Amino acid sequence: MTLIAVAVLLVVIAVGIALIHRLNAQHNERIADFHYSDALPGIGRRHRRHHRPAADRTTDTPPQDSDRG
Repeated sequence: MTLIAVAVLLVVIAVGIALIHRLNAQHNERIADFHYSDALPGIGRRHRRHHRPAADRTTDTPPQDSDRG
């Protein structure tokens, strides 16, 4: 009985190794097909739709005296 259990354990380990190897190969193919540095469609630098002119922007700078020269 012990010999059969050892044989079954070795077969299960071999099937697991083959499965992991196959999954790694598939994953490597997906990585090769998808370039991580490329921008995804629809994702990237967004253009501002509402550009406010400089006169409408509020600033925290104090007003300058006009009599300084």
